[in-house]
Amino acid sequence: MSKATLDAEQIAAANLADWRAISGALHTRFRTKNFATGLQLVNQIGEAAEEANHHPDLDLRYPHLNIRLSSHDASGITDRDVALARRISDLAAGLGVSAEPSNVSVIDLALDTPDHSRIKAFWREVLGYRDNANADDEVGNDDGQSPILWFQASGDDEPRQRFHLDVRVPPEVAQQRIDAAVAAGGQVVDTARTFVVLADPDGNRVCICS
Repeated sequence: MSKATLDAEQIAAANLADWRAISGALHTRFRTKNFATGLQLVNQIGEAAEEANHHPDLDLRYPHLNIRLSSHDASGITDRDVALARRISDLAAGLGVSAEPSNVSVIDLALDTPDHSRIKAFWREVLGYRDNANADDEVGNDDGQSPILWFQASGDDEPRQRFHLDVRVPPEVAQQRIDAAVAAGGQVVDTARTFVVLADPDGNRVCICS
């Protein structure tokens, strides 16, 4: 299969109802209901992954299994991920396990700076991260647990918010999060096509991204 990454339209056209594309990967959660079923699904996915020579990130908990699929050699989603996602959905259906893709999310850290080249090496080393070959303003790793850190260009004026969270959720969840945050005392500061900036009552900001 091709190593070419797929764009948003191509991913949408694949009709992967059980999955959501977030931050260059396909994500889902399967509600396994019990640990034994979760282990059974993990073992079946392992066999399918070996056959395909393409391996997802699996996080088994009670009572669900979180899965992340991406092509590391292409730094994004490819046909290989789509094919394996379909296979995994079929395996889950065979076990009577339902998908809950709206329950997945990804948290990124963003640090405001007028010049990320001055500080990136420090944060890379102190966090034990690596440079992202495809994004000069980002560092991270592949452990599946630690959030990436990216550097947002800002002016030199003080005060400015240094860190903020990027909360990446499926599109159908974004507005729910925004409405709930506003009801809890926050306010919408700015909007764009793919994100909304919110502030808490003290002015600290967070982005809901979809």
